[in-house]
Amino acid sequence: MSEPLEIDVFWSFRSPWSYLATPRLAEWQEKYHLTVHFRPVYPIAIRTPDFFDRVDPLWPSYFMKDVFRVAEFLGLPFAWPRPDPVVQEHRDGRFVTAREQPYIHRLTRIGVVAEERGRGIEFANEVSTLIWSGTEDWHAGSHLADATARAGLDLEELDSVAQHELDRLEETIEQNQEDHTKAGHWGVPTCAFSGEPFFGQDRLDVLLWRLQQHGLTER
Repeated sequence: MSEPLEIDVFWSFRSPWSYLATPRLAEWQEKYHLTVHFRPVYPIAIRTPDFFDRVDPLWPSYFMKDVFRVAEFLGLPFAWPRPDPVVQEHRDGRFVTAREQPYIHRLTRIGVVAEERGRGIEFANEVSTLIWSGTEDWHAGSHLADATARAGLDLEELDSVAQHELDRLEETIEQNQEDHTKAGHWGVPTCAFSGEPFFGQDRLDVLLWRLQQHGLTER
């Protein structure tokens, strides 16, 4: 039997499009001879805080219409997270990324550890569903621990590694971001395969077609 095909998935915990793509990516890894390498990166609100100052004024309203519509089309529950994984403050009529970020750094770092434990896409699937499917205060109580357990991991262990190996994990995230750029796109989710980037949840069918051209088979 030939070796499984491999894809890199550059992905953000603040991206609703990443959430909407993840159930299919997790399903593919179960169904096909395919290894999905989960490569979490920081969202654009962290990497490029002034990005949203430069978008067309129509962008926010279209974005919100579209993301709810696509979630409905895919049959996935969807609500804007409370709290938002990226804390933003409303100043002078616009949202500004806050200096203190208690959620996104933790999530991204433990996402790296989850991938190192061999359960990256499973962790991403469970945690993004928790965050984006309407669970209020997803960060409180046992919500996050329960989601992590469903992915076959222990949240306490992930957090311990994240706290004690912060510098190493930040280096990994930085490398993910550099490799994301080298793959040929800046947005998430971007899947990279055989030198080609496939940006967006709406390109997964095209990616699957390309994988099948390269001999992807079911398990």
